Amino acid sequence: MGRPNGYLSVFVDLPDRLVQIILSKCTLRPWSLDDKASLVRHANNRNIWRTLRDRFPFPYTEDDADEWLFRAANEQPQTSFAIEVDDKAVGGIGIHLQTDVHRRSAEIGFWLGQTCWGRGIMTEAVRELTPYAFQHFDLCRLYAFVFSPNRASARVLEKAGYQLEGIMRKSVIKDGQILDQLLYACVR
Repeated sequence: MGRPNGYLSVFVDLPDRLVQIILSKCTLRPWSLDDKASLVRHANNRNIWRTLRDRFPFPYTEDDADEWLFRAANEQPQTSFAIEVDDKAVGGIGIHLQTDVHRRSAEIGFWLGQTCWGRGIMTEAVRELTPYAFQHFDLCRLYAFVFSPNRASARVLEKAGYQLEGIMRKSVIKDGQILDQLLYACVR
């Protein structure tokens, strides 16, 4: 996975085995309790909720933020990152390590506040988190499920080198609609 010209990436090891990844458009860093107000501001958006699983709540309340920030602060190893733009957490990206026969796979997931859409931020974040995950975890496969109406996320994955492997017809229900899911993957 080559990087485009002008692409900046700096890995910073923080205390307690935490990582910060500085990119040209954003920084991927650990979540902090100080992110609460920004998290609620950006996550409390129906347009974002419609593209994610139901465990991502709407409306997104301060209690939801407290629960997420506590969980993210205590995860070991670090697999969840805040996406920071202009010193504010405006989204999230992470991998969910699988178990049992799927233990060499991880699901990648992401969301971004609507005020930051269309700026290439998420493409940059996925492009960087993918090789990071392969380098720091014993993985041979990263994959993502995208609800079929969510062309923007599908395009992000395509630009980051993921390939469409299949369509899972009528496999989810979201906001009262039965939808297909697109399965994208990147293999080492």
